Amino acid sequence: MSISQDFEGFCENLKMKDTTVNNISYRYKKIVKRLNQSYWGSDSETANGLYVGSYGRGTEIWTSDIDMIVQLPYKTYKRFNDYSTNGQSALIQHVKEELCKTYSTSHVKGDGQVIGINFTDKINFEIVPVFLNKDGSYTYPDSNNGGSWRITNPKAELFAINEMNRQKNKNLKRLCRMARAWKEKCNVSISGILLDTLAYNFLKNTAEYDDRSYLYYDYMSRDFFEFLKDLDPDQTSWLAPGSRRSVIKKDSFQYKAKQAYNKSLEAITYDQDKKPNLCRLKWREIYGSKFPF
Repeated sequence: MSISQDFEGFCENLKMKDTTVNNISYRYKKIVKRLNQSYWGSDSETANGLYVGSYGRGTEIWTSDIDMIVQLPYKTYKRFNDYSTNGQSALIQHVKEELCKTYSTSHVKGDGQVIGINFTDKINFEIVPVFLNKDGSYTYPDSNNGGSWRITNPKAELFAINEMNRQKNKNLKRLCRMARAWKEKCNVSISGILLDTLAYNFLKNTAEYDDRSYLYYDYMSRDFFEFLKDLDPDQTSWLAPGSRRSVIKKDSFQYKAKQAYNKSLEAITYDQDKKPNLCRLKWREIYGSKFPF
């Protein structure tokens, strides 16, 4: 196989199986329907719900946690905002109780900012109840430290990622998913949203791959790891695309990016020297066993 076929196969391998996607969709619709029945008097399986997080952005390769928000009526916000103490905690517990009408109480947990539903196949959901603001952002409850209301703008993030992905010939989401494979294989301490933010910044500031695809993914990988390794190690936060929220780094990732960069140089040299097996082995050292061999 050619390097183009290798990276195309790799990207295909990173996609979730159709059965998994269908299972996620089925559960999502049940959750949305339950909360619509409870708060809106509606049986809709789609209204007021939204996938967020990595799955919503289309950059996820695992299924451990599926993040979603469900919009509730303003009267519900007013009701719990009128509580003398920690109405946010009361709201989260109320949403939890409503979800328990559909799901076993042993599987549903409410804590901090989310209600979690844990399933036996480890495809777990984290649900955040939200209230729509006039500017398109959402208010959501945080029960920590006595309770407060916070603002989130996931639609702005989704739009920014989708638009940049369109402009960059679908390369952004593929790069984000490949970066997650690197994170897993090399045990890189970096969050999914920070990976997406840095991949976004990288492609935003280069036009080299705007009309290119799998044939150039070895070079795109090399250049992305070079971009990562050269970032200022003292920088601790970046602004997420669209929402401009602050994304904090967990730990330094530059050294492992440098290792990946050096290995990518070796892989490209092996490809140029017509040594495809050595080339693939080197990419597998970076990206793991989902890279074809």
